[in-house]
Amino acid sequence: MIAEDSVLLRAGLTKLLETTGFEVAAAVDDAAGLLAAVERHRPELVIADVRMPPTFTDEGIRAALVVRRQWPEVAIMVLSQYVEERYAADLLSTSTTGVGYLLKDRVADVDVFLESLRRVAAGGTALDPEVVAQLLVRRQNTPLDRLTGREREVLGLMAEGRSNAGIAEKLVVSESAVAKHINSIFAKLDLPASEGDHRRVLAVLRFLESASPSV
Repeated sequence: MIAEDSVLLRAGLTKLLETTGFEVAAAVDDAAGLLAAVERHRPELVIADVRMPPTFTDEGIRAALVVRRQWPEVAIMVLSQYVEERYAADLLSTSTTGVGYLLKDRVADVDVFLESLRRVAAGGTALDPEVVAQLLVRRQNTPLDRLTGREREVLGLMAEGRSNAGIAEKLVVSESAVAKHINSIFAKLDLPASEGDHRRVLAVLRFLESASPSV
């Protein structure tokens, strides 16, 4: 389902999704409508604007956090006009699966946008590259200082939600090289061995949590 106050963007997203294999259960224009529609339809994925009526401040993100608490099985993709990385941190701090945060400009790159939606719907993550870039610039005197430049690149791409193969393609290196960098990141961030991809999520959370309190 879609929660977006702009009539044009709401209609555009609906048409795009319906023509690319998604079923849109509901399209609403405010946070109250979002929560009511989620309760009624229990969708697999919610796309929500950060700023919605009546104050156009953070109604959308607050509603998304309510959805995460009450219906944790529902994946969330938040769209924002501007980079507000604390919202990405808030979302990921409530759950480590099925969450994304993208700038609205990314919708124009249809293939990337749809791939991000499918990844989030399948339980993965998708963090906007611009958010990642700003987070990297702002980091000082944190555990991330232990990482090499290449390891920070790899961690940033992990934060975007890329797989080892996707990271390897982006950096033009082998997947084995990526795996070595990731293992080094885990060690430097003091992340213990665990099952599955949990350490990847923990590494990204460390990345987000090291934001300064003023963010």
